[in-house]
Amino acid sequence: MSSEVEEQNGIGGIDDMGPVDYIVVEFPGNRMTGEGLPLLVDLVDRGIIRILDLVFIRKDEDGSVAAVELQDFGDEAGLAVFEGASSGLLDQSDVADAGVALEPGNSAGIIVYENTWAAPFARALRRGGAQLVAAGRIPVPALLASLDALPDPPAGG
Repeated sequence: MSSEVEEQNGIGGIDDMGPVDYIVVEFPGNRMTGEGLPLLVDLVDRGIIRILDLVFIRKDEDGSVAAVELQDFGDEAGLAVFEGASSGLLDQSDVADAGVALEPGNSAGIIVYENTWAAPFARALRRGGAQLVAAGRIPVPALLASLDALPDPPAGG
């Protein structure tokens, strides 16, 4: 991605960025209550993350997947603060891929975000010639199962 394209999309210089992650959060029965959104806004306000893209999708009973406009959720969901959060990183194939994970009749939010808290660390590593070669996330159930299997659980847990 050229620096001109990065600037047009509001991403900034790629060399200055922290790691970028995505999550897909499913809402059963297309019920988006807005609970949890104040915490997301707080993470943004404190500079811990930066939302690059936020897209909502719906999977119909026939399996078709379509993007949903924020205003379609109504004001009670408190989504207006995210209006216009689009860097262009997500495309139709990403929406389709996320839709595969959804149960029919449900909706989801797809969030692409920069871990701004890690940007200084990432910049320092890049300056030293290091590069990230693997990343992952341990699901909470797997973490709990591993902890339960320990003969002496760690203190403080």
